[in-house]
Amino acid sequence: MMVMPAGITPSTEGFDGVVWSILGQTYTLKQHSDHSMAWHALFPSGTFVPPHVHPTQDEFIYVLSGRYDLWLDGKEFTATAGDLVRMPMGIPHGIFNKSGADATSLFWVAPTRSLKSLFERIHNVPDPAEVVRIAAEHEVDFLPPAD
Repeated sequence: MMVMPAGITPSTEGFDGVVWSILGQTYTLKQHSDHSMAWHALFPSGTFVPPHVHPTQDEFIYVLSGRYDLWLDGKEFTATAGDLVRMPMGIPHGIFNKSGADATSLFWVAPTRSLKSLFERIHNVPDPAEVVRIAAEHEVDFLPPAD
């Protein structure tokens, strides 16, 4: 069992030095245990995570800067600095930065399940279709594109 160690992850560093590049976004791991995982995310303008479902995890976004346009359970929302986005397990959601500027946030999931393994596998994978295929092996199910 992976238990969270006590300590501080400095603002400019990743937990155990871990930083992932995933389809133009930068995810810096901040905390990891079996119960939860947290990462700092930098979403350059124009980047997004298409609609998907985590059937076994709750996911959260605390917006630090910028703006996210969200699709959550069939409805559109906007989140800005200081907002907390709650995405319950089993509820489809998509995350988009259409703002024209970078957006930063702290993401976390509970429980962790295999999300860390997913991020390790899709780090620097340039093909979105391959990312979707790999994600399905790690309990993240992307929805088919809307017509």
